[in-house]
Amino acid sequence: MKRVILCPNPYRDNELTVAKRSRQLLEQIGFETVVCLPFSREGYGDQLGVPIRQLQQEIKRADLLIAFGGDGTILHLARTVALHNVPVLGINLGSLGFMSELEPNELERLNDLKNWDFTVESRMMLDVTVLREGRPVYNNIALNDAVVSKGSVARVVRLDVTTEEGRLTKITGDGGIVSTPTGSTGYSMAAGGPIVEPTARNLLLTPICPHSTRAGSYVLSPEHIITIEAADANRKFVYLSVDGGKAFSLKNGDKVRVRQSRFTTKLVRLSKKSFCEILDSKMGMEVATHEGLSLIHI
Repeated sequence: MKRVILCPNPYRDNELTVAKRSRQLLEQIGFETVVCLPFSREGYGDQLGVPIRQLQQEIKRADLLIAFGGDGTILHLARTVALHNVPVLGINLGSLGFMSELEPNELERLNDLKNWDFTVESRMMLDVTVLREGRPVYNNIALNDAVVSKGSVARVVRLDVTTEEGRLTKITGDGGIVSTPTGSTGYSMAAGGPIVEPTARNLLLTPICPHSTRAGSYVLSPEHIITIEAADANRKFVYLSVDGGKAFSLKNGDKVRVRQSRFTTKLVRLSKKSFCEILDSKMGMEVATHEGLSLIHI
């Protein structure tokens, strides 16, 4: 019997409406289900009559994880599912939902899982390490990006960017983004970076608000190692954030090293839509929503 974790964002599926309907459909086709949360919300689940299990325990025996939320929910779960080699299927309760496969009105498509016949996309991830005096003081893996930036302070930072082959560029501005192809439709795109097909294997470097009209993005092959050093981190606040997570404060001389990870995120695909079709659909949603004077966050 296949074991499926239902992982609703407690701030998106407030009454567990979508998760409960999904559980009903999955149990009808013979799957065992458990409900876990991507992050805690006190009292959530108990008041709705649904037992909540611990994700770190349940993931060890899972065949599939279904995430209910936006792309941020999948990003939050990416490290956990990657370390345990569990595929994830996203049901979009956010805005654009580039990584999600289904919308709430498409839950009947979960019946397509019955014969366990679906496509899995392997998405490149990043190993992110901070070296301080040659020793690692921070390690993480990213599905979308690693961002080195000035934080909320209104001043520019200076970043030296190198690869194992030598200097790549210098960035003077708000910061720099190293992203995967999956992350190319996120913060990198908002900063003017290129869109890359998400199943590709590339490292993207995009400056944030550069103080130069000649500054541009770079698309590198995956064997490279990108190192970023903030030249004036002692005088200015400079931070590292991985997949939009908690900021790590950098000190002068710290080196942020980013390389392709051996881990990947496996996204379940039930439809036959190409990336171009999905992109056209999602970006069309964005245009339509802006015309309606409503703001969409990727």
